[in-house]
Amino acid sequence: MRIDWKAIRQWLLIIAFGILLYWGLNHMDMIAGGIGSFLGMVTPFLFGAAVAFILRRPLARIESLILRLSRVKGFGFLKKISRMLGILLTFLLFIAVLILVLFLVIPEFVRAVSILISSLEQFIRRLQSNTENWDFLSQQVIDWINSLQIDWTALGNEVRNWLISGAGTVLGGTVGAVSAVFSGVVNTFMALVFSIYLLSQKEKLGRQFTRLFYAILPDKQAKGLLDILSMAGDTFSNFFSGQITEAVILGSMFFVCMNIFRFPYALVISVMIAVLALIPIFGAFIGCATGAFLIVMVDPMKAVWFVIMFLIIQQIEGNLIYPRVVGSSVGLPSIWVLVAVTVGGSAMGIIGMVLFIPLFSVFYNLLRIWTGRRLAVKEARKKAAGYTDDQQEAKGEQ
Repeated sequence: MRIDWKAIRQWLLIIAFGILLYWGLNHMDMIAGGIGSFLGMVTPFLFGAAVAFILRRPLARIESLILRLSRVKGFGFLKKISRMLGILLTFLLFIAVLILVLFLVIPEFVRAVSILISSLEQFIRRLQSNTENWDFLSQQVIDWINSLQIDWTALGNEVRNWLISGAGTVLGGTVGAVSAVFSGVVNTFMALVFSIYLLSQKEKLGRQFTRLFYAILPDKQAKGLLDILSMAGDTFSNFFSGQITEAVILGSMFFVCMNIFRFPYALVISVMIAVLALIPIFGAFIGCATGAFLIVMVDPMKAVWFVIMFLIIQQIEGNLIYPRVVGSSVGLPSIWVLVAVTVGGSAMGIIGMVLFIPLFSVFYNLLRIWTGRRLAVKEARKKAAGYTDDQQEAKGEQ
């Protein structure tokens, strides 16, 4: 009697998987705690890898400039230290951008929120003092407006404290605060060290992972996986760099135009639109609505002109700037961009809106390549069988 060891192994694997699945479903809390502990341990390394991924493009350009300078007579020594000098300059640029965000964007955003609360307070008080002029409103709405009693000072202080404290994250107790600060410093230091290591050894690490993939997988699958990873890396890099560049250009255009036409709150609204423009599709329109609300408290007619100016700039940006800055790096049709933003926003909030566009782009390109190959194989089979498309249709009708 011959024993089918292959079938036995398959059944043993199925049984083992069933047992593990049953155990996992009955110990979800333990698994969630283990996953949380694991993520807590690897968070500095994930953050360091993300920083290295973001900085790899600026590093490549800065290192290229250093290598060009090393060809000049008297600067040949730069060639030996081009990588470390490039990393140093890249991190200095990165820190300068962070400082700019901390000391320019965040205070302006806090100021915008304060102005918004103050303007809303004036608007409601104006409504309450002139309810007799609002004949189109029902008496119930007028009574509700008159009954509004809001402590605007307390509300403003709460919002400012909420922003400053990191969206409501409050550290409990002195010991907990010291521990959290120390842990944050250690994790940040580890992340920066890890990112520096990744950037300094990126070619070596690339070769090692390539060898590993070819050692584990068949040559065809290993090459396909490397191609997918390369395409994903380029897509994400191009998308993020393009989004940041586009946001800076858009904010600058608004700042210049608003100063030319003497709109109020030019700096606050421009910075807010630039920051919110990092959120695809919806971000700039949120900035427009907020800016228009700020301006309408000062001059309603200027608010109308601001919306018109916003629509004109958006057309220029969408038809001229975005295709040139972001280009075809994403390669995703508009309908799928909308789907990616909607799904990403539902799954992960604002971060999902940003991440799901390049992620969808990678899947879209993979599906396009697979479809093209499948159609080419079908066409080759038809030709090999001696059929044309018309002959195939005629045979099907018969």
